[in-house]
Amino acid sequence: MIDFEAPKPIAQQSFALTTVAENMMRPVSRYFDEQEHEIPWDYINFMHMAMRATGAGSLAPRKRKPKEGEEKKKYPPIGYQSLAFLLETLSWGDVGLYLCTPGGGVGAAAIEATGTPEQKQKFLARFATDKPTFGAMAMTESQAGSDTSAIRTTAILDEETDEWVLNGEKIFVTGGHKSLVDSDGLVVIWATIDPEAGRAGMRSFVIEAGTPGCQVTKLEHKMGIRASDTVSLVMQDCRVPFENILGSPEVVRRPRSKTGFKGAMQTFDATRPLVAATGIGVARASLDLVKEMLAQQGVSIRYGLPRQKLTNIEREVIDMEVMLRSAWLLVIKAVWMADNKLPNTREASMSKVRAGDVVNRITQKALELMGPIGYNRDHLLEKWFRDAKITDIYEGTGQINRLIVARNILGFHGRDLR
Repeated sequence: MIDFEAPKPIAQQSFALTTVAENMMRPVSRYFDEQEHEIPWDYINFMHMAMRATGAGSLAPRKRKPKEGEEKKKYPPIGYQSLAFLLETLSWGDVGLYLCTPGGGVGAAAIEATGTPEQKQKFLARFATDKPTFGAMAMTESQAGSDTSAIRTTAILDEETDEWVLNGEKIFVTGGHKSLVDSDGLVVIWATIDPEAGRAGMRSFVIEAGTPGCQVTKLEHKMGIRASDTVSLVMQDCRVPFENILGSPEVVRRPRSKTGFKGAMQTFDATRPLVAATGIGVARASLDLVKEMLAQQGVSIRYGLPRQKLTNIEREVIDMEVMLRSAWLLVIKAVWMADNKLPNTREASMSKVRAGDVVNRITQKALELMGPIGYNRDHLLEKWFRDAKITDIYEGTGQINRLIVARNILGFHGRDLR
């Protein structure tokens, strides 16, 4: 049975992270929004030490431990649930700064989804060192956004040296600069080893920082999440060891191959609910500010009255709360399924769609309700409005995730419903 209440360890963690959000993130939120590409090392170093001390943020599912004298029984894993609460709270503080939190990120999720046990042990150990380390994933190309089958980056095996040679360009890589330039991190690159095989020929490769032939060529200037770097990468005769291919190099020419396109989708099934959680954090921040400013003006929300007896602003606030809670319940269901190793493709995409829609509607409505106060730069509301849109874009746009949900419900393949 799904428990929608936060387990005690997660509740305690969320309380501690709220303190971080209020005291370390909010005070510098505007500064790092305006100083795009300046790295928030104070936040990064603090979070690195805190996460190492507590184990928070690990992608490995954790189990509740019984108290002394308590009857021993099997406790469900709470790894992804823990991450969802962590990410929601940090994004309530500042989603751009959250994206600078050290750790494996989506890169580690890809390794978890498609790597062998030996690869997981080798590459994930990189994020447990004394220095902050970052991971990223690179899939998008100029001609291959939502249509991943159009990827042109190639990986060819040089049998003489037993190395893969990668050539191509990736764009919109979140955290790519921190992963390859600012730390001894890694990027998981999706490439094709057999262009004629389409998606079945897709494979992921780990490129570690310092690998010759892989270069950051552009830092994007963005509307939102400006504290986080987004880059373009170019691979030019970039050589990686044979064992850096995640999963099997064998091309299985059938739609359900577990090593190619399906491996990418397994990564997204794990991370899309977490992306949704970040959007919900931004939406909650906006709603909290609206309610705080209304309270300062003596406006209280009279819960429990029929709608016809409420003022318009009371109805608006209650509607925003309903949207926020419904989106959060979808996230909780999706991460609960991930923790229990249940197929969650539909639920992951549903949570991403709903959160992307809700965060944009709530931040826009908050601006409308606050009028000029919300639009000026004295408060962070206009920043949250700019930060909100990315939730609907990265890790699969809202349109693509709606297609995934529709195909899943109707039992169609991608070729049947576009």
